[in-house]
Amino acid sequence: MDALMPRLLVARFAECFRFYDAVLPELMGAVRQKGDADGWYANWDLGDEAVLSLLDRAAMAAVTGTAAEPPSGPTVPDALMLTCRVEDVDARLAFCLAHGGTLVVPATDRPEWGPTMRTAHLRDPDGNLIELQSY
Repeated sequence: MDALMPRLLVARFAECFRFYDAVLPELMGAVRQKGDADGWYANWDLGDEAVLSLLDRAAMAAVTGTAAEPPSGPTVPDALMLTCRVEDVDARLAFCLAHGGTLVVPATDRPEWGPTMRTAHLRDPDGNLIELQSY
């Protein structure tokens, strides 16, 4: 049983599906269990545990009666960041960018966070923040 499953509500479902379907198996060995680019829901697991699920934002808005689009603009802060521990931040960043990610901060050593910490930050096709880290 999944104790907590991260579910991203995305406006650009097909693009996000293709991005995560390409990068999750490579980054962490997650396997798609359900969904395709033409749908409204998809999920990836690692063993018996959920890693990530995507849900079309408009589909969820129809259920909850809320706006289909969140506030946007340059001053809206991120409410969520997906963090993925990888062996080689630089290589995995290049892989993610090649599959539609957008660079936010290049790979950087962060000794103030830990003696061997290295991170990079990017956004998925829907603008969600992702941190790749090694330590």
